[in-house]
Amino acid sequence: MLSLLVGGATAASELAPPVEKGTGMDALLNMMGGLIMVLVLIFVLAYIVKRLNLVPASNGVLKMVAATPLGQREKVVLIEVEGQQYLLGVTAQQVNLIDKLDTAVKTDPDSFANRLRQAKTKQL
Repeated sequence: MLSLLVGGATAASELAPPVEKGTGMDALLNMMGGLIMVLVLIFVLAYIVKRLNLVPASNGVLKMVAATPLGQREKVVLIEVEGQQYLLGVTAQQVNLIDKLDTAVKTDPDSFANRLRQAKTKQL
């Protein structure tokens, strides 16, 4: 019985291909090379999409004028739809209309966000 077990183990080892040294390192290098190639491909495709303007701009009817956070998940948002402004309360579960403004609220054109947006536009 013992000879069958020993004989079976030697037969299985004879059928298996010999393990070469360094194959673990080769596999790791192949995997890292593939990862780098995928990352380069992602960045190249993102650059092409940005240059060709394939992503539609937010020139829609709805425009967010201002937003003020009230807590971690709550904020007040001022939006404009076809010239009419609405003040909304936004939480994680719902959106509530606080007020429909009769007179439009003017935002400061020299705010930091507007300056940053202008600098980004000039950079492109």
